[in-house]
Amino acid sequence: MSKRTKHQLLLVTFGVILFTLLMNLNSALAFAGQIFSLVSPIVIGLLIAFVLNVPMHGIEKLISRLLSKAKFKGKESIIRVLSLIITIACIALVITGAVVLAVPALSESANTIKPLMTEKAPEWMEWLSSRNIDTSALIDWLEGIDLSRISDNAENVLGSVLGTASSAVSAVISVIFGIVIAVYVLLSKSMLHSQVKKLVYANVPDDKADKIYYVCGLLRETYSKFLSGQCVEAIILGTLIFISFSIFRLPYAGLIGLLTGICSFIPYIGGCCSCLIGMFLILLADPSRIIIAVIVYVIVQFVENQFIYPHVVGNSVGLAPIWTLIAALIGGKLFGLTGIIFFIPLSAVVFVLIRENTYKKLEKKRLAKEYALTETQQNKDQ
Repeated sequence: MSKRTKHQLLLVTFGVILFTLLMNLNSALAFAGQIFSLVSPIVIGLLIAFVLNVPMHGIEKLISRLLSKAKFKGKESIIRVLSLIITIACIALVITGAVVLAVPALSESANTIKPLMTEKAPEWMEWLSSRNIDTSALIDWLEGIDLSRISDNAENVLGSVLGTASSAVSAVISVIFGIVIAVYVLLSKSMLHSQVKKLVYANVPDDKADKIYYVCGLLRETYSKFLSGQCVEAIILGTLIFISFSIFRLPYAGLIGLLTGICSFIPYIGGCCSCLIGMFLILLADPSRIIIAVIVYVIVQFVENQFIYPHVVGNSVGLAPIWTLIAALIGGKLFGLTGIIFFIPLSAVVFVLIRENTYKKLEKKRLAKEYALTETQQNKDQ
């Protein structure tokens, strides 16, 4: 069978499969959902391993460097296990610190909600009335709430709660299995890398296999730099918020700084989310300082977004600040928060591939032009 015939058969087969899927779209989507639910723990585990490998690899290199200075050669497996333990311990320490800071502050704020609302409700109503806003509709709506209807629908509410709880339990189980898979992947990553490399080169032509490995290496390097840049940016922004709030003696400076650092892993909009949470806490603790807090936060966030984030994260992935912002906007529009987080390094990889392809084409055109000029000159000489 000729190569052209094989190509035509592949096109016909692809067309038939695509037509069958489109004609049975609902069944195809349901089947895809079942497949995804089966492999989701594996996908989650690989994603966790990919993220944890960034700090773990850095710790591995640090331990190896320290051991080499001490003129002691440690086994690779022991260094890997120790690096993984240190990585997990650091993450657990950050989470514990966030909980220790957040829980008492949130508990204290929650205890002030009811007294504050009782005390401030007349002032709020008076303020609305002074702006010629009719509050009678709001009062009538509050008085017209029928609690009996809520009790009548308790069964439906309970069913929804149970369904949500079941989904949450399933998600937690998937995450637990994913963490276990991630640990195994990280501890045996050298062996897995060797096996995958043999599999690729055994079944794919060498030139295409080289291209696949080049793109995979580019993805790994770019995402590693991006995650490192996000960590640096989170520390910088959280520290700036803490210092600024401390200077102006605003409440919850440490907690809001920590929340800002955690939320800043979501590019551009993470800071806004932490701002809303922080302003809510300050509103409960000291409403008179809310305007100052908003102004301070907006100024710090503006400075960070305009002068720090594009250069720290943009330079880490090789994108100019303008392309970093555009990538975040497009990723957010297409895939929401996940798109914002992962679209910047993905765009950087695409940018590098397009740039290399462009330079190759320009080089070919330059050589072709030089060859044509040389040939024309030779014809003139003849």
